[in-house]
Amino acid sequence: MLTSLTLLVPPAPSSPLLSFNRLSHFPFSPSISAAASASDFLRLVSRRLALATKMQSVTTMTTQEEECMGSVKAQLAKLFEASLKVTLPNEPDVEPLIAACTGKFGDYQCNNAMGLWSKIKGKGTQFRGPPAVGEAIKNNLPNSEMIESCSVAGPGFVNVVLSKNWMAKSIQKMLIEGIDSWAPMPPVKTAVVDFSSPNIAKEMHVGHLRSTIIGDTLARMLEFSKVKVLRRNHVGDWGTQFGMLIEFLFEKFPNFEDATETAIGDLQAFYKASKQRFDSDPVFKERAQQAVVRLQGGEEKYRRAWAQICEISRTEFHKVYQRLGVHLEEKGESFYNPYIPGVIEGLTKQGLVEESQGARVIFIEGVNIPLIVVKSDGGFNYASTDLAALWYRLNEEKAEWIIYVTDVGQQQHFDMVFKAAKRAGWLPQGDNSYPKASHVGFGLVLGEDGKRFRTRNTEVVRLVDLLDEARSRSKAALIERGKGEEWTEEEIESTADAVGYGAVKYADLKNNRLTNYTFNFDQMLNDKGNTAVYLLYAHARICSIIRRSGKDIEELMNKGTLVLEHKDERDLGLHLLQFAEVVEEACTNLLPNVLCDYLYNLSEIFSKFYSNPECKVIGSDNETSRLLLCEATAVVMRKCFNLLGITPIYKI
Repeated sequence: MLTSLTLLVPPAPSSPLLSFNRLSHFPFSPSISAAASASDFLRLVSRRLALATKMQSVTTMTTQEEECMGSVKAQLAKLFEASLKVTLPNEPDVEPLIAACTGKFGDYQCNNAMGLWSKIKGKGTQFRGPPAVGEAIKNNLPNSEMIESCSVAGPGFVNVVLSKNWMAKSIQKMLIEGIDSWAPMPPVKTAVVDFSSPNIAKEMHVGHLRSTIIGDTLARMLEFSKVKVLRRNHVGDWGTQFGMLIEFLFEKFPNFEDATETAIGDLQAFYKASKQRFDSDPVFKERAQQAVVRLQGGEEKYRRAWAQICEISRTEFHKVYQRLGVHLEEKGESFYNPYIPGVIEGLTKQGLVEESQGARVIFIEGVNIPLIVVKSDGGFNYASTDLAALWYRLNEEKAEWIIYVTDVGQQQHFDMVFKAAKRAGWLPQGDNSYPKASHVGFGLVLGEDGKRFRTRNTEVVRLVDLLDEARSRSKAALIERGKGEEWTEEEIESTADAVGYGAVKYADLKNNRLTNYTFNFDQMLNDKGNTAVYLLYAHARICSIIRRSGKDIEELMNKGTLVLEHKDERDLGLHLLQFAEVVEEACTNLLPNVLCDYLYNLSEIFSKFYSNPECKVIGSDNETSRLLLCEATAVVMRKCFNLLGITPIYKI
C-alpha cells in the first residue's frame, strides 16, 4: 500500500541552507526542520493515506451536498439517478447526463438513452431501441414539484419542462436566504491558487495582468463554492541576480538601509543598470558572484540588503494589487528553497532522478527532453523549486487542488512537473481524481498592431500606468456627461475606480484565456456591447427601477409573492436559476469567460423582459412580483461582479 502512495519526507536541509532558514524571515515547518522522527513520519503517512482515500471523480457528490446545492442540473441529476436505477437495475453506477436545452422541447434534457442502449442491446433486454429506454427513464422518474412535464424526443432524449411555480419559489427563497444558498459544492475542501508571481526588483508589467486577474477570479469562484483557498504569490525572490542587485545597492547607497523607494526610483531602471554593470565590469561581476554566496550562507548584512530590495518591490506590487482589489499571501522561491535538497533526495531514493551530462534529471515518458532538477554546476532551478513547492502544498498545506496560473509558454514545464509527481506517487494517475494539479495557461496581451503590447519606445507597459490610464479615462467620461455637477467628489472618484478598473478586468476575462486578445481602451470603456461599462450601467438601471418604485424591497421579499406568468418573466427566471451550474462549470474547467458570457446574457434577457410593454414593472398589477424579479437579477449580477473582482455601481 505504501509503495503506491509514496510519501516523501525530506531530511534536514544542509547546514548553510538551515542557517539561512533560521533567519526570522523564513517560517520553517517543524515537521521537517530536522531529520524526521518515527512519530513525525507516521503522522505524515497517516495524513497522506487519509488524503488518498478522498481521491474521487470530479463529479462525485454526497446526497447531502446535492440537497444543499442551488444547481438545477444537480437536482435533476438526483431525480434521474433514481430513475436509472429502477429502469436498468443491472447497470449500476450510471451517471445521469443532464444538459440545458437549447431547443423548444424543454428546459433540460437527460441524454442517457443512446449510451445505455449500446450497452444492453443483445443482452436479452426488454427494450427495442433508445426511444423505449428514454420512455422508461421518463416513466420511472420520482414525483417532484420541480418538474411540470416530460417528453421523449428523437433517439430517447428525455426533455424536462420545469414548473414555473417551483422556479418562482426557488428564486424567492434565494432572495430571502441569500445568494450563497446557490453556491456550488465541488468535491474539494482546500485549494491553492498560485498566481501573479512577479519578479522582485522588476516592475509589474502588462504581462502580469492576465495571471493576476484570472487567478483572482478563480480564487473568488472557489471561495464562493465554500473551498478554503490559499492564494499564493510565488514571487521570484531568489537567485543569482540578487548578487548584482545587492552589490549595486551597496555601491549607490553606502548606507543602504536608508535607501527607499523614492531614492532608488524606477526599479526597472535600477535592475537594468545593475545588469549592465554586471555584464561590462569583471571586478563588479566577481563581487556580485561572491555576494550570492554570502547571501545564501545567511550573512546578516547581505540578508538585510536582500530584504530591503524585496520590501521596495513589495511596495510597488501593492500599488497594483490595491487598484485591482486583489489580495495574496507571498510565499516566494526563497520560502521553498530549504525544502529542495530533501525533496530531491527522496525522489532519488525512489529511483526517479538519474545522471545525465553532469546534471541530475527526471525522464518523463513521451517527452524528448528530461526535467532537470539539479544543474550540472550543482545549482537548483525552477523545476527544483516547483517540485518542492508542490510537495509542500500537498503534504504541509493539505491542498487537494493546486492551480498554477501562468502563460501558455510554461505548459510543458508544468506538465512535466505534474508527471514527475505522478511517478513519485504524490498525485493519482487519473486526471479526474484528487488531489490534482492543474495548469491554467493564457495567451498574450496584444497591441493594436497585433504584436505584444508595448509602449512606443518598445518598453513593456507598466501595469500601474495602464490601470491609472483606464481610471483617468473613466473619470473624464463621467465629467463629460455632466456628473461633476450632479455628484459628490467621492461618488465621482469611486465610480471612476469601479468602471476604469472593472473595464480592464472584464476585457480580459470575457475572452477564452487560451487566446490572445487586443488591448484597446476605447473598446473596453465603450458603454455599448459586451463590456464592463455596459453591464455596470445595466445593474445601476435595475437599482434605479427599484428605488423609483418607492417600495421596501426587504418587506416585499418576505410578504410578497414572485410569479412567472409571462414568457419573458419565465425566461429571465430560468436564466437566474442556471447561475449555480454556470459557476460550477467555470470552476471545473477553470474558464472565467463562461461566467462573463452568463452575465452578459443575463443583462440581455433582463432588457428584453423590461422593454416588453406586457411586462411593465412600476404601477402594474404584478408590480410586487416584477420588483422581486428585478431584485433577483440585481443580486445575481452583483455576485457575478464580485466573482470577477469588479465593484458594482448603483447609479448612473
